[in-house]
Amino acid sequence: MQKDDSIEKLGAVLDKSLKRLDPSGRLGEYGVWPIWNAIVGDTIARNAQPEKIRQGTLFVKVSSSVWMQQLQYMKDTIAEKLNQELGKEVVKNIFFVVGAVEAKTAGEQPAAEGAAPIAPQPRLDDETLSSVQNPEIRRALKKLFAARARKRKT
Repeated sequence: MQKDDSIEKLGAVLDKSLKRLDPSGRLGEYGVWPIWNAIVGDTIARNAQPEKIRQGTLFVKVSSSVWMQQLQYMKDTIAEKLNQELGKEVVKNIFFVVGAVEAKTAGEQPAAEGAAPIAPQPRLDDETLSSVQNPEIRRALKKLFAARARKRKT
């Protein structure tokens, strides 16, 4: 049987088609969702989840204003780590919005139907920080929690 060089592999055809259908390269922006939890760690992922991305700005829903303020200081580091993992600059800015967060962490059970979600208050202990895989983010969180604790005492 002779091989026909005019037959293209299905993957190559799909790749060409997707590039034609997505001329602005927006499909790459949605690579943030599958890697978010791994980049930020379980503690942050329980309290912050990406909602949408528009023109390089990632909109992230957070469980409370406390988390919004703390993550505001870390947004450059988070964006850098996301872009590094994606292999290109996809996230240019991160905008945080307070709202109900559906945590999508491994092993977490969904809330019972009709139960009001309770926004966990961030606390600092070794167990909480150990769930943050990235050492830079872990150090930044530790500094933020320490500053917040000092501020509460005054």
